Amino acid sequence: MPLIKVEDMAHVRFAAPDLAAMRAFLEDFGMTVFEEGGRLYGKGSDGRPFVHVTERGDARFLAIGLRAETIADLDRLAAAEGVPVEDLDAPGGGRIVRLTDPDGYSVEIVAGQAKGRAAPVFPDPPRNTAAAKPRFRNSVRLDAAPAHVRRIGHAVLRVSDFRASEAWYKDRFGFLTSDEVEAAKDVPLGAFMRCDRGDKPADHHTLFLAQLPGEPGLLHAAFEVANFDDLMLGHQYLKARKRQPAWGVGRHIMGSQIFDYWKDPFGNELEHWTDGDLFTADDPPQKLPMSALLAVQWGSPHPMLAGKRPPPPALIAFITALQLRLKRLFRRRAKGISA
Repeated sequence: MPLIKVEDMAHVRFAAPDLAAMRAFLEDFGMTVFEEGGRLYGKGSDGRPFVHVTERGDARFLAIGLRAETIADLDRLAAAEGVPVEDLDAPGGGRIVRLTDPDGYSVEIVAGQAKGRAAPVFPDPPRNTAAAKPRFRNSVRLDAAPAHVRRIGHAVLRVSDFRASEAWYKDRFGFLTSDEVEAAKDVPLGAFMRCDRGDKPADHHTLFLAQLPGEPGLLHAAFEVANFDDLMLGHQYLKARKRQPAWGVGRHIMGSQIFDYWKDPFGNELEHWTDGDLFTADDPPQKLPMSALLAVQWGSPHPMLAGKRPPPPALIAFITALQLRLKRLFRRRAKGISA
């Protein structure tokens, strides 16, 4: 049994040398942004006090935040880990437990934050299709504007040992595997993991752990927007503002969400997404090949697959080492030797 079961992502935390530049980007990205206590906070429209934090410093990723259901959960987690439960010095108050994962990532588990009133969701009018025509005598007229970030959905971390990290996060926070990614049969590279909310629907993934080459770090953080029109308006707005695109628009295979990735001024990758899969605790895990990770159901292929971005040397070395590993594995199996 896990120590606790977290209910959702809470925030991501960064450092940056120029808070004004970060603020301008986050506003273009569709967050409400404010400063308090020398930190910059970005919030969505769901009433939560913040989803993105930036403090002044050299540009780097600092922490992910997870949300526990109750302060009693924090007390139980802190007692098991031998760490304190502290007051959360941030908008919305509440309490926090700080842990460090096997790769040195800071993980901040929060509970008891005050939640304000959620804003109305950007409207999603009826859509005419070949099967049904509910939008009658009613035109679609959309104004140019940033997307409307509703909430934070997930984060993707590069890890050095997937199985070790998987066990660490599952044992403490109760994550369930939605899709495990394999380089070959029984050679895992990572997994999309969701919160265990029992019979309540949970996003296909709140955390993706990926054993990929390179230094440990945040690969991206993802924020849900209102709907497909809202995502496309955000895409056009960011493009007009000459922000740096990373990948999109398209529809993923694992998770099924429509995605659009952008880089902030300091190289951090943030995703707009909508229309993702929802599962309960009863849905079993699946295994998919590595090819499904960067492929799309429709839309823009990943820049590396499209030839726009050359594979980094570390990735080439990783693939070469993986190929050698698989060859040895297959030779051992052919000889009847246990791997």
